[in-house]
Amino acid sequence: MQLFLEAFDLWLFRDGRPFDALSDHLAESLFPPSPSVIQGAIRSYHLVVKSVDLRDKNKIAETVGTTEDYKDLRLRGPFLARREKGKGVFRYFPQPADAVSFSKEERYKLKPASLPRKIPDNLVTSSPVSCLLGLDDEPAKEVSNLWLTEKELLAYLDGEEVIGTSASELFQKESRFGIGLHGQSRTVKEGALYQVEYIRPSQGVGLLVEIKGYEGWPAVGVLRLGGEGRGAYFQQVEAPAWPAPPEILPFPRFKLYFATPAYFAGGWQPEGGNWSRFFTGEVELVAAALDRYESIGGYDWARHQQKPARRYVPAGSVYYFTAQEKISLAPHLIQNALTDWGAEIGFGQILVKEW
Repeated sequence: MQLFLEAFDLWLFRDGRPFDALSDHLAESLFPPSPSVIQGAIRSYHLVVKSVDLRDKNKIAETVGTTEDYKDLRLRGPFLARREKGKGVFRYFPQPADAVSFSKEERYKLKPASLPRKIPDNLVTSSPVSCLLGLDDEPAKEVSNLWLTEKELLAYLDGEEVIGTSASELFQKESRFGIGLHGQSRTVKEGALYQVEYIRPSQGVGLLVEIKGYEGWPAVGVLRLGGEGRGAYFQQVEAPAWPAPPEILPFPRFKLYFATPAYFAGGWQPEGGNWSRFFTGEVELVAAALDRYESIGGYDWARHQQKPARRYVPAGSVYYFTAQEKISLAPHLIQNALTDWGAEIGFGQILVKEW
């Protein structure tokens, strides 16, 4: 089942930082939201579909699991997507972190950074990787917040130049101000001015999520999604199948593009740099391109407490590997995801290409 979700008006998807009017004056939105946000909305609506009494904790756990057990649910996404009349729904992906950008007739064109090569002897670096990206590239003005269609992204990962779409063409961020009030008196709290950032998708733009394990959903409907109980209109759609990784990975060099955030115990990599446990053979990470981490937390409604915030490798990150023999992704991986947590609900989704 593939669902296309559209906002009635605005969406609010806060990042993982605790927020109230006295601790932090700005609540920023992550867009697209993290898979953990989507799984909460999907599981909650599935309880409605199955007519589960929300006071019956045992029945809830039997139907959708717990905070640690997702039972049969498997999610892929959410992905930013746009519906084109008569053509269908198409995914968009964040600009790869290894992209070199330049202006092209008032549009921004992207090309991959020059391939990794050994770090020169006269260059001192604390990096744990053995190669650097882009050493042969001409300096260029950095451009961020560009998005690529799936077709454009696959062409880019094959080494082609592509033209990106500005985020402002797909969605707008709108800030609104408020002020904290005292309980029953409703009088103003001194110094409690705050700002909240909302997302307004453009016409025909929404979120695409693939769901396995749940049945009985209507073809169309409405569910709650994001902060402030805001809603989303959903419709079951036919969208292009997710590109499956090759059975044998490109040899002897391959790169991974992370289409959704990933969590690793070692921060930007697995603990101890042990990437080989995700594969059927030994691999070496030689270079990586990634932006600042994303902090993702949330609220555990079952336990009425904040979930611990984790730092995630952001979507758009690109990792370069070498292998000494032909290998595949490890058979124990859930949904072929590379992540230490959340593979069932969509974290760590990757695209694989040769470099």
